[in-house]
Amino acid sequence: MPTLRTFARNTGHAWRLLLALCLATHAVEITTADPWAQWRGPTGTGVGHTADPPLHWDETRNIRWKTAIPGLGHSTPVLWGDRLFLTTALAHGEKLPVRHEHADGAHDNLEPEQSVKFIALAVNRRDGEILWQRTLRDEQPHEGSHNTGSWASHSPVADGEHLFVSFGSRGLYCLDHQGRPIWERDLGDMQTYHEHGEGSSPALYGDRLIVNWDHQGQSFVTALDKQTGRTLWRQERDEITSWSTPLIVEHRGKAQVIIAATGAVRSYDLVTGEPLWFCRGLSRNVCASPVAADGCVYVTNNYDWPAMMAIRLDRARGDITDSDAVVWSIGKYTPYVPSPLLYDDRLYFIRQMHPYLSCVDAKTGRFIWEAQRLPDVRMVFASPVGAAGRLYVTGRNGITLVIRHDDPFEILATNSLSDSFSASPILAGQALYLRGERFLYCITRQK
Repeated sequence: MPTLRTFARNTGHAWRLLLALCLATHAVEITTADPWAQWRGPTGTGVGHTADPPLHWDETRNIRWKTAIPGLGHSTPVLWGDRLFLTTALAHGEKLPVRHEHADGAHDNLEPEQSVKFIALAVNRRDGEILWQRTLRDEQPHEGSHNTGSWASHSPVADGEHLFVSFGSRGLYCLDHQGRPIWERDLGDMQTYHEHGEGSSPALYGDRLIVNWDHQGQSFVTALDKQTGRTLWRQERDEITSWSTPLIVEHRGKAQVIIAATGAVRSYDLVTGEPLWFCRGLSRNVCASPVAADGCVYVTNNYDWPAMMAIRLDRARGDITDSDAVVWSIGKYTPYVPSPLLYDDRLYFIRQMHPYLSCVDAKTGRFIWEAQRLPDVRMVFASPVGAAGRLYVTGRNGITLVIRHDDPFEILATNSLSDSFSASPILAGQALYLRGERFLYCITRQK
């Protein structure tokens, strides 16, 4: 937070005392009970069950701090204790190449014309100060990235001791919370579909770190020992490029890894890697990650065609395509880039990546409301989040709508910031954290 902190430092002890009093008065709640340690939150559904962020903000209201982040990255931050962790990619001597979006909707890819620094950093949750910044790799990417993407789009994952950072083809890294390296792995170079870039995030469960590696070469999923990076198992996959993040679910005392992709949604035993079940039905370019609750997993995408399925885990064995394990399916309004939000017994989702929001009953698939227009919002890459009976939907143009978690559809607030947002919001205590292309924001109620 360069403004208030710099002013206090330059004007003597009185202002430093005033700053301390302000921070004490408006202290961000910090407990280990509310970490947002993975990109879709504590339960992997996008819900902050104990959070209560504000309804209203703009550049002059309810901004606790705003920190400039070097380079460019679309990875969603994660939170543990008093630290936010995120990644970025910085071209030598300047920001990464400028984007060009054509009137017909086509995009130029970002071409790696120079060496890029791949960076992990930690930010103080209280005041936005960058605590440490570590360059993990410095090299020229071997292929381009989609114009609307970045070379730092994989979100990290954390536990009480470790931070796991993936840059895909640029390596997988384990650090401690002070940024000191513990181990690293190089899993090879991805060849992504149409050079659209990389983005599947690692998933953590117990002592196992799961990495999905779907690309135009030999795809695989692997489990690594989180302490050492040693390979525990690896399963080859008959898949082309996908971008969804694995979901780890425990059902009847057994943990399984669920991955949504083009050929099939597949489940693997977390301990052994043994395939458990699979279900066909999604199209190419799967980006949205699955969500699950109450013994049911929900998978979706929308590229060649819209699709969403609800799968009962107690019926899932072997090939479950068109079986009674698929308890319902729908074929309209489903998301392409953003993942769905599973809040109580309702699924909320964006239509492809356009500003329309739908809500269905998670038990039955019945629409509660369909394709409601999100005014002022343009393209949506960020996945919606929910807390305190509200939904938060952020567009790339800086607009965040706050929507009532109920029916009928009702917009409670429209908020605007001077940045572009592709990373998903995260929630903790009374704070909402938004990572833009230039700044990281902490939004809280200010007295």
